[in-house]
Amino acid sequence: MSRVALLVDIQNLYYTARQAFGCHVSYPNLWRAMAGNDDVVMARAYAIDRGDERQRRFQDILRETGFEVCLKPYIQRRDGSSKGDWDVGIALDAVEAAAQVDRVVLASGDGDFDLLVKRLRERHACRVDVFGVRALSADTLIRAADRFTAIEGELLLRPASQQGTP
Repeated sequence: MSRVALLVDIQNLYYTARQAFGCHVSYPNLWRAMAGNDDVVMARAYAIDRGDERQRRFQDILRETGFEVCLKPYIQRRDGSSKGDWDVGIALDAVEAAAQVDRVVLASGDGDFDLLVKRLRERHACRVDVFGVRALSADTLIRAADRFTAIEGELLLRPASQQGTP
C-alpha cells in the first residue's frame, strides 16, 4: 500500500464546478477517488473563511470526510477588490508531503501549480495526480501531472432537477 497526501484547493473546485456544471463537488466521493486504496497520511482542504454559518456547515462536512480544514480570512480591500488564495500554502505543504509519501494528489485546475507538480516529480520522485474540472483546468497542469482525473459524474453533487445529466 502506498502513502498518499491529498491537497484540495476548495476555492478553485467551488468556482469551476459551479461555472462548468452549475453544481458542487461531492467531497466524500472525491476523497475516495483521490485516495483509492492508499494509506492517507495527509489530507488538507484549503478554504477562505467568511465566517458565515453556511460555510461552517460545509467545513464540518469536510472534517467529517477526513480533511484537515485550513482557513484564511477573506480580505476585502478598500478599493472593492478582494484577496484570498492558498497557492503558497498548498505549494509548501505539497513539498513537505512529497518527502514523506509515494503519491501527492492535488485537486485544482489552477495553472499556477504546473511548476510545483513538475518540481515534485523531479526532486522527490513521487507520483503527482491532479483532479480538476477538465474544461476549466490549465492544459499545462494537466500535462505536468502523472495522471489527470476529470471531476465529473459521481464526483459532483447535482440538484435533483439535473440527475442523469452528464
